Amino acid sequence: MADLSNFDPNSAGNPNNNIFGLPFTEEESAVIIFPVPWEVSVSYRAGTARAPENIFNASLQVDLIDNDLRDGWKRGIYMREPDKNLLQKSDYLRKEAELYIKYISEGENVEDNKFMAKALVELNEEATHLNKWVYEQTKELLDKGKLVGLLGGDHSTPLGYMKAIGEKYTSFGILQIDAHCDLREAYEDLTYSHASIMYNALNEIPTLHKLVQVGTRDYSDTEYDYIQHSNGRVHTYFDKDTKERLYEGETWKTITDEIVGQLPEHVYLSFDIDGLDPKLCPNTGTPVQGGLETEQVYYLLRKMLASGRKLIGFDLNEVGTSTNEWDENVGARVLYKLCNLLLLSNG
Repeated sequence: MADLSNFDPNSAGNPNNNIFGLPFTEEESAVIIFPVPWEVSVSYRAGTARAPENIFNASLQVDLIDNDLRDGWKRGIYMREPDKNLLQKSDYLRKEAELYIKYISEGENVEDNKFMAKALVELNEEATHLNKWVYEQTKELLDKGKLVGLLGGDHSTPLGYMKAIGEKYTSFGILQIDAHCDLREAYEDLTYSHASIMYNALNEIPTLHKLVQVGTRDYSDTEYDYIQHSNGRVHTYFDKDTKERLYEGETWKTITDEIVGQLPEHVYLSFDIDGLDPKLCPNTGTPVQGGLETEQVYYLLRKMLASGRKLIGFDLNEVGTSTNEWDENVGARVLYKLCNLLLLSNG
């Protein structure tokens, strides 16, 4: 364990230390934040690939006291350095994807354009390589007994980690905080689109037995039909329905008790920041009015842990880049809370 005798948790965050100004190595840390600077498939606004480095910088402003786990930081939280080669590849492929998405959005046929046909093949191949890399890296950390939080990037990034989780646990569920269902099959013909993450997880991870979605308010007909015909494997709490229940006198406690009741014993949290009210994340890739407050999400997670369910991992995605660093500061504080709740749930 790190020598904390000269570390003052009340001082300003030291940029020479790791995330949140903490003086831990990877080996000394219980929680490893695994950054994936990738946003190739985003279909609206870019910027999330630089979230890991921006959140790292903003994290130095986060105070270390967390009333859910006052000294949780002493168990060690460490963030790996974002892979610069991966970021460079993401930037290159993003430009290619923008041309491709613009082309098909105008009703053009990919087969009529050799460049676009080649681009589609390359984009899908590179996404497959990314999934394999994420799987290998996160599996190695899990095998070492580390708790892992994946930090994207767009919401396509955690599929490999979910697969590693699916091998570690014989049965688990995903709690998804998101404005979108992400249940589209190969959205824009991109097999591993950010809009297809949950469709792919449900189809490729046999040990994933339940998906519970909260904050959902933007979705397609096919996604709605998928939910309705999932035989209960997917349960979605649409934002409109939840808000109406609150307006008519139900409490958030009543609703969260119901949500928790849908979850299995082992729960993986997939947190797309656009599940929050966009006043908290205005520069996320695909903002949608409505959504949740951070304290509503934290209350839900506390109730989940109080029920005896176990948080086994998480991802945080789609944090945008802003000139005033507002999104990054919200992202850093959400990340710190998730780390502490992961530590709390894993004794």
